[in-house]
Formats: sequence, C-alpha cells, structure tokens
Amino acid sequence: MVMACRVINKRRHVGLQQLSSFAETGRTFLGPVKSSKFIIDEECHESVLISSTVRLLQSLDLTSAVGQLLREAVQAQNNTYRTGTSTLLFLVGAWSSAAEECLHLGVPISLIVSVMSEGLNSCIEEVVSLQVPVHNVFDRMVNTKTFSGPETFSVGVCPFLHIPSGTGLIQKERDLKDVASQSLAIYSLSGRPVKSPQLFRSQDKVEADENTSQTPQTLKNSLLADTRCRKSVLTHSRHFSRTGNNQWISKPDGVLEQLSAATPKTYRCDDLVELEVGLSHGGHSSMKLVDEAVRLQYQNAGMQQGSCTVPFLFDISRIFTCCLPGFPETFSCVCPGYITVVSISSAALIKELQNQPIRVVLVEGDLTENYRHLGFNKSASIKTVSESLKFQQDGSEELWTDHVLQVLIKFNVNLVLAQGNVSERLIEKCTDSKRLVIGSMNGNVMQAFAEASGAVQVTYITQVNENCVGSGVCVTTWRSIPFDAADEINRMAIMLKTEGINLVTVVLTSPVTAQVQTKEDTFWTCAYRLYHALKEQKVFLGGGAVEFLCLSHLQILAERSVNKGNQGCSGWLHNTSSWLASSVPQYRPTVLKLLANGWRRYLSTLLYNTASYSSEFEAGTFIQHHLQNATDSGSPSSYVLNEYSKLNSGILNSDISDKLEQIPRVYDVVTPKTEAWRRALDLVLLVLQTDSEIITGLEQTQINSQESEGFLFL
Repeated sequence: MVMACRVINKRRHVGLQQLSSFAETGRTFLGPVKSSKFIIDEECHESVLISSTVRLLQSLDLTSAVGQLLREAVQAQNNTYRTGTSTLLFLVGAWSSAAEECLHLGVPISLIVSVMSEGLNSCIEEVVSLQVPVHNVFDRMVNTKTFSGPETFSVGVCPFLHIPSGTGLIQKERDLKDVASQSLAIYSLSGRPVKSPQLFRSQDKVEADENTSQTPQTLKNSLLADTRCRKSVLTHSRHFSRTGNNQWISKPDGVLEQLSAATPKTYRCDDLVELEVGLSHGGHSSMKLVDEAVRLQYQNAGMQQGSCTVPFLFDISRIFTCCLPGFPETFSCVCPGYITVVSISSAALIKELQNQPIRVVLVEGDLTENYRHLGFNKSASIKTVSESLKFQQDGSEELWTDHVLQVLIKFNVNLVLAQGNVSERLIEKCTDSKRLVIGSMNGNVMQAFAEASGAVQVTYITQVNENCVGSGVCVTTWRSIPFDAADEINRMAIMLKTEGINLVTVVLTSPVTAQVQTKEDTFWTCAYRLYHALKEQKVFLGGGAVEFLCLSHLQILAERSVNKGNQGCSGWLHNTSSWLASSVPQYRPTVLKLLANGWRRYLSTLLYNTASYSSEFEAGTFIQHHLQNATDSGSPSSYVLNEYSKLNSGILNSDISDKLEQIPRVYDVVTPKTEAWRRALDLVLLVLQTDSEIITGLEQTQINSQESEGFLFL
C-alpha cells in the first residue's frame, strides 16, 4: 500500500535511508496524543483506519530486506511487552539519520558501532536514578479510591520541564487553551485525592499535608521553596564522577533516599490508582477498564476476606477481551467469567440452557473426525481407495458424529469446549440435541474451566469418562440484546461462568466498527504497562524525563570527550588497530552528539504532537533552554528531579497551577522502554554493517543524476 514517496540517494547508505523513510510514517503515533491514519490499498482502493505502529507495519507492503527487519523488530517488541513500539520506530529513524550522518563525515563504521553502543549503555545506567520503587499497592485496595474518568483539565507530555517566568518561552493564553482542548486529560481520583504533583513524595510531607489545613497556594509556596533549597548531586555514570554535599543512595528495599544535612527523604509509589493514572498516558477509559479487571481479580482471589495467605498477583493471562462492534460506548464493561460470540442460530439453545448448572467436557485439540494428536497423523501422501470416495468419507464422518453424540448423551454433557476447530456437522447435530459446542478456545480459558469445574482435558472424545466431566457451568446471554442487530453475520454474545472461576472478560463496544480494534489495542497496552510495573516493582519518572536525561548526559559526555581527549575510553576498542584507537578522540564527540540528537528529535516531536508548540523548531528551543539549565546545574539528574517536583512544572496550563489535588504524576515502565531503545539501535547498527549496502566513500566521478537517485515507495 502506497503512503509516501521519498528520494533515495544511491551514493549514500541505502539501507539507513530506507529505515528513516519507514520510520517517518509513524511519527504521529509518538506520545499520548495520537493521530489516526487511513491506509489505502492502491489496487482495490480499500482503506483501513489504524492508530498504532504495529497496525501500520502490518498494513504496509514491506517487501525489502530492511522493511522485513523493521517489521520483525517491532513485532518482537510488541509480542514481548505490548508497549514501546512507537518509541522503537521513531528512534530507528532518528538514529538511522545519525548513523548516516556519521558516514557522511567519514567516521569509521567500527567507531560508529562502538561509540553508539557504549553511549546507549551509559544512558541506561544513568536513568537508573529516575526509577521509582513500586511496593504494596494492593495493601490498601479495600474501601479506597478507584480509577476515575477525566475531568476538565489537560496536561502536556513533559511534566518535568518547567517554563521559567521572563524567558520568552511562556506560551500565550491562546496556545494554552489549545493544549487544554487535546485528548490528554488530568484525572481526579474519587476518595482521597493525590495531594502533590511531585513524582516523589516524602512521608513526612504527606503526614504534614494530611494533618494540616494548608491552602493549595500555601502548599505551592512551601513546595517551591523546598525545591529551590535542594541541590542534590547524583553519581551514576562510570565515565565521569561528580562531587557535592548531597548524594542519592539506594537502600536495600529499593527506595531512593537523599543524604543531606536535612532529614532524609524517601520516595516510592504505593498506591494503585496513582500508578494507574501515571501509566495511562491519555488512555483513561482503557485504564479504567484495567482497574476494574484488577479489582475483580482481587475479589476473586479472596483477598478482602483474608482467605488467601499468598500475596495477590495481577494475572494478565486470565484476562480476555470480547469486541462487539455496533453497540454504544456505554456498553463497555468488565465481567467475571468468559464472554464469547456464537452463531445466532444457537439463541434458542442458549435460552433453554441458561439459569441451570450444566456439565462440561474440555477437548484440548480439534474436535473433528480426521484429527490425530501430534505424532499420530497419517502421511498426507498416502491415500487409500476407500478414503478417496466422497460418499464413504461422508459416511465415516456421519458415523463419527453419531458416536460423539452418544458419548455426550451417556455422560449427560450439554457443553463442549474445544481448543481447536470443531466439525460443522457435529455442531449442527449437537444443537439439535440441546447441546452447545464451542471451538477455538484459548488454552488459559480451558485451564480456568478445568480448575473451577473439576473437568479434565482430553485429547479425543473417546477418552471421556465420568472423572473427566466437569459440572456447575452456567451459560447465559450477555445483556440479552440480539447481537444480529449490530452484526451482519448474525452472531450473539454469551457468557460462560462457574463458581470460583479465575477469568475476567473485558467487553469493548463501539458504534464505529473501525474504532473497536483501536480500543482493544489501547486496552492491552494499558494492561501490560500495569503488569510490567507490578512485576518489576519499579517505574520510571515519566513524561519525557528519562529521554531528557539521556540527551543531557550524552551532551556532557561529548563535551568532556572534547576537553579530555581519549581519557576514559581507551578500553572501548582494545582489540583494534592503533590507528583506529587513535581516531577515537577525534570522532567520539561527533558520534555522541549525533546519538543525542535522536533524543532531541524525540522530545521535539513529542511536544509538537501535543499541539503545545507551532513547530518542532519552537519545541526544540524550549528543550534547549532546559538542557542548558541542566548542564549548568552540574547534575542533570538532580535538575530533572527538582523540576519535576515543582508545583507548576511541566507543560501545564497556568490556570490550574493552584489546583494541587488535580495534578497527576506520570510514570513509564522500565524494561519495555529500555528494550525498545536497545532494539532500535541494534536494528540500525545491523543495517549499517550490512556489507552489500555500505558505501564507504564518495569518488569524484561523473554520476548520472538518474543513477544517483531513486524513489522509495512506502
């Protein structure tokens, strides 16, 4: 499918140019404010609406080797983490341009690979200082606040960036109102509100706020005074050390603690709603469904009654989605049990079976006459004469379906769940005899019904005996609304559940069919962000903070490389020639600066996508202002922490700076983010080192303009 056209210079690295071109198509997906795209098929002129990087690359015709590598990298990230794909795609493009520029400047390829790899590793070590421990978020779930919807205020995407007064960078009131109209919303919490916009909140400050009746303006003044007095210094990089009176250390329990003359302050996240709000990234409706699913799992686990002795763990493998296009948005909900879609022809059977416990059989393979377990299938090349006769084949299947039906009647089974395909003839016969057969069931669903009903999964229906049959399963229609009114293929939604089953289904509805897939993708992204945060028990300070710190850190490394020459980097290329090693001081600052430009482009695009600035150049100017301040402070990490903790920090609307309880915290997941960085750079360096596409230099020869340029269609 054609989306764009870009001129490719054949005298330069073709593969890197292709990566940059592919990545350019997904820049509008970066950040919480996303713009949907229509992908139009050039041949049949059909179109599809997509809102994610994964769907974009699935729709594009990426037939080139570079395109296939890019698709595989994005799919690997999505299959593992279900988040971070937009970051990966953007950085692939930014760092491809950086590597191409290095080649143009004559930097040896081995130096590009070594310096970029070490630069990224150094950044990942540096941003450890911005990790926030997540502990015991389920301890206070009973009778506490739940995730609420958005209110009337909006927040920008980089909450650590404070717009200083009198700098000329303050947005006009009209621009601020434009930001307020964006889809990113600040969430107020029902129950006890978040009392501070600080990412890190000291326990003594929390207690003081709860026991006093300070006004928001008083809190603002005290918090700003507190942040101005702090001058903490971080020492996290192995490339250089910093000195100062204040330091941050990591205690054994993972809590960040500031050592100074004042009372040490500890910072952590121990509230589920605060964590969910910080990880929602604008997907408030999806995260609200995630919150309901988690709480339903918590109730099912019996934690509120104290019947479980083991800590509650969020089990994302027992959460499923059921997409129902054609229904109003208000029909989206979270339900215990399993909701699926069956043919409308089963409506009468469902009505007869509902409101009564029925017996169930679970088949872990296909439920067809010719199915054989792996290792027992006959060779496809061997066929007997009798098997080739259609009437005998039909007779064989008819005998098999009769035998299956006899087994179900013998053990009084009214429900059959199969993990694989099911014979259409068997479904018809079972429906006529008041028995429901459902195929293509997820393995985790089968296991959940086995645990709750006492059923034992079998491979063949002939293995069924009394000990294999489960009981107590209930079948009912979902909302008792005829699904054929909204679906052209005449289907209906039903609910399967039994007492004690550990299954939760999230029903996603929309009157616009094209939006259902987007809603499902957004839900799973939010769910997996929360899952990874709880699994790792840590999150990043979010909203662009880690990317800004990477940018600042790389620029400092580049400047120090210029001033100190080859100090601290002699071990990078210990196995290379003396000539190459002697080239490190010359080229290292250049490579680091170009690598840092990738982060600069990332942040500029992030700000521009939120409509906070009229151009990426204007956003870049704003970033440069803070970058200079961070460098002058001597500790970019401390600068980020201090700026993030200010009451009116971030690209926040100035008219809500006094509304302290409505300013949220922003978090990012740790491993998915850093792995997206690694995968992006690995892909760029892989393409860079592909011998068949590397151009090592430009000869002063007469090259026809038609031969030096080509077109890359996306």
